[in-house]
Amino acid sequence: MIRHTTPAIEKGICYGQSDITVEESLFEEELKTIRSKIPAIFDHVYSSPLQRCIKLAEKLSASIQTDARLKEINFGDWELQKWDEIAKEPLNSWMNDYVSQTVPCGENYNQLYERSAQFLDDLLKEEHTNIAIITHAGNIRSILSWVLDLPLKNTFRIALDYGTVVKLNLQQNKEMNQISLLF
Repeated sequence: MIRHTTPAIEKGICYGQSDITVEESLFEEELKTIRSKIPAIFDHVYSSPLQRCIKLAEKLSASIQTDARLKEINFGDWELQKWDEIAKEPLNSWMNDYVSQTVPCGENYNQLYERSAQFLDDLLKEEHTNIAIITHAGNIRSILSWVLDLPLKNTFRIALDYGTVVKLNLQQNKEMNQISLLF
C-alpha cells in the first residue's frame, strides 16, 4: 500500500474526498523515494479514483484499476473548509467519536473501514502475487486495523506521511506473515 504524495492544498484544509491534485514541486522527488522502496513491476495496480492517487499510480503502471472503495473518508459539508473554521460543536462531537460519529452529509471512520476491509477481502479472493494499492492514510490505517484486529480508535497512532509505503505479506486466509512500514 502506498499513500499518495503531497497534495496541492493549503495546510489546515479538510479535503477527504475532494479531488485535488498533487504538489508538482515535490512530486518527482517523492516518486523517486517511493520507487526506491518498491518492486519495479507489479502484477496489478489498484488506485483510489482521486487524482492525487491516479497520478502516482500512472507512474507505476500503464494498467491500473480504480476502485471507489479506496477513496479517503467523505467529510461531507466540511470538504474544503479550514479545520479551524468548522463549527465547534459538530467538530468536537465528531473528534470525540470519529469512529461512529458521522460527519454532516459525509461518513464516519467505521464506514471508511467497512469499504476498505471489503476491498481487501475481495482482493484476497483473487490470485495476485505482487500488487500495489495507491490510496489514502485513512484507508491504509483501516486495512491495518482489519489485518491486525486493531481497534479503529487506535489507528491514528500509526504515522503515515505522504508517500509512505506499507508492505503486507498476506495469505488468502488473512494470515499475516509480515508488515513493514517503509518511510
